[in-house]
Amino acid sequence: MKFTYLKKCQMATKLFFFHTQTTSLWKPRRLDDSVVTALCKSFREGRSWESITQEFRSLHLNDSSVEHVLSQLTDAKAALRFFHWAAKRNNDNNTFHHTTRSYTITINLLLTSNSLTDSRALLESLATRNTDPGAARAVAASLLDTYHAVSTSVALLAVNLLIQTYAKAKLTDVAFDLCRYVEEERGFSSSVSVVSFNVLLHALQRSEKCGGSVWEVYEFMIRRRAYPNATSLRIMIDAICKEGELQKIVDTVDRIIVGNNDCSRSRFRSPAMIVNCGLMLRILGKGRVAKSESDDVVVLLKRLLQKNLLHEKVVYSLVVHAKVVFGDLDYAWGFYLEMVQRGFEGNAFVYTLFIGAFCREGRVGKAIGLLREMQGKGLRPYGETFEHIVVGCAAAEDSEQCVSFFEEMVRVGFVPACMVFNKVVERLCEKGKVEKANGMLTVLLEKGFLPNDVTYAHLMQGYARKEEVQEVLKLYYEMEYRCVSPGLSVFGTIVQCFCRCGKVEDAEKYLRIMKGRLVRPDVSVYQALIDGYMKKGESARALHLRDEMASLEV
Repeated sequence: MKFTYLKKCQMATKLFFFHTQTTSLWKPRRLDDSVVTALCKSFREGRSWESITQEFRSLHLNDSSVEHVLSQLTDAKAALRFFHWAAKRNNDNNTFHHTTRSYTITINLLLTSNSLTDSRALLESLATRNTDPGAARAVAASLLDTYHAVSTSVALLAVNLLIQTYAKAKLTDVAFDLCRYVEEERGFSSSVSVVSFNVLLHALQRSEKCGGSVWEVYEFMIRRRAYPNATSLRIMIDAICKEGELQKIVDTVDRIIVGNNDCSRSRFRSPAMIVNCGLMLRILGKGRVAKSESDDVVVLLKRLLQKNLLHEKVVYSLVVHAKVVFGDLDYAWGFYLEMVQRGFEGNAFVYTLFIGAFCREGRVGKAIGLLREMQGKGLRPYGETFEHIVVGCAAAEDSEQCVSFFEEMVRVGFVPACMVFNKVVERLCEKGKVEKANGMLTVLLEKGFLPNDVTYAHLMQGYARKEEVQEVLKLYYEMEYRCVSPGLSVFGTIVQCFCRCGKVEDAEKYLRIMKGRLVRPDVSVYQALIDGYMKKGESARALHLRDEMASLEV
């Protein structure tokens, strides 16, 4: 037994050494220093590829040997020639493809000699081969990890060129992911240049993803202390125009600086002021920042102030806006009063913020007091200011105040939003003052107001309560004339009005029109018709309509 065991051990040992020897025949070995020296000398002297290939025909290349040669070639042009030679040399016994690391070593060497064109060409090749964010991060990591062979500044330049390459290739998501990776995860703060951000912003502005993405990149840029230059601002102005938001932002800036002369007003309308005011309004207006991050928004505003990217009057007004949006209203009001004591002058923008906030909380009396206060200071309310109070009074069911402020609004020259006027009409009709509401509509139509089907539905319901069928029909024909498509509420009002007046056949005529326009009747329409026929004693027709209602599963 012992003899057999020893024989087996000897056989296993022989097999192990045989396997090791055969494997070593196929494994490419590291190049000798003399070979590396000869290769480097050949490429530094500028010898032809044919002669170098002839001399090193039997040379086996692998990843480590190529990287070893590249690390010894301090001459960028020689390194580039070797890089291309290694990939293209004609050798049937050796097929070689460059790794990401051999690319990045060559790129960093090229950048040390300011060979931007060749560097960009290699980066484009890398970007084409690595199009997903994970692979792109690996490329950036390789560029940064080879900085010891060159310098940190050269490695960061390479990463910036890589970001620009992805942006130009319309791989904007990948480019932005690299910005975050380098700045946040690798800890190279403020390393992505304004030029790289501009290339990315330009690519986004020209793409279909212009809306949110371009602002996300611009905000990230500011937060990472890469402040915009003239090119950045021009791109962002183009993005604002593309969104159709320019006039809105300019109007907001004007509301904040009202009272300034024309010279200073033009300064407030500078591209930097418009773009950065637009950024902050976007952040605050959409409420996408958590309440706990309100202080972070204030810090961002102060940073814009320090860099003269926003005027202090605009900054202080937006700080109040931030407190109103993210904080308790009473706390925001106290904060505002403290600012006033320190010399801050209130403006129409800030007053309107508080008026809207107080109305939303049902504190309409406080809002009305603020309106009178701003008027006493010579500040002109704008349409939105009045609309807040009109809607607030309507919600509080204070019809008299609602109508009073609406009339004041129209008297000073503002045309209300359709939703606001609808609130007024609804309150007037509930009080039986439909004629007054109709007269107000006539005045507004002359000013260019565009009513919708809800407007007409409220008026029709007001006349229907008085059983004034002809007035209801007049409004219906007016809708037709103005090309306002009647909806369920309009047809339902007409049908119910006719039924209450005993004109059930006329009511059913509008049921047919309703179906013809693909407006689906509801239970109230059918029930009004059924009740109408039952009162007239036409039970058969009433039953027919009931069966029809059941078949339609209304």
